[in-house]
Amino acid sequence: MELRTYIVEDNATIRENLIGTLEELACIKALGWAETESEARGWLGGHPQDWDLAIVDLFLKQGSGLGVLEACQGRRGTQRVVVLSNYATEDMRKRCAQLGADAVFDKSNEIDALVEYCMEQRSPSAPAQ
Repeated sequence: MELRTYIVEDNATIRENLIGTLEELACIKALGWAETESEARGWLGGHPQDWDLAIVDLFLKQGSGLGVLEACQGRRGTQRVVVLSNYATEDMRKRCAQLGADAVFDKSNEIDALVEYCMEQRSPSAPAQ
């Protein structure tokens, strides 16, 4: 089962590498991407049934990943939103959790954990997190 994934990341190199890695290792299908909060809000709001996972960076070209998290609070129970950021401090992890993030990963040292998380989510018997 492919995990239909939307990426919110403004750095093209990171975004392309992330998509390539996750498509190869975790069987995700990248549906598209956004570089700004408003683009992400627009796509996610306009396609409420079309995605399984959103991966969100906190710092974007315009707006913030926190605003994207806020916009996803009404998502279906089977949809997951995770944060992938260089700014994954303890306080930021708590703030993301308050806004409904299912998990937070640090770009610099938790990519393997993100891959593992994606693999767990695509399993038909994946427990709700």
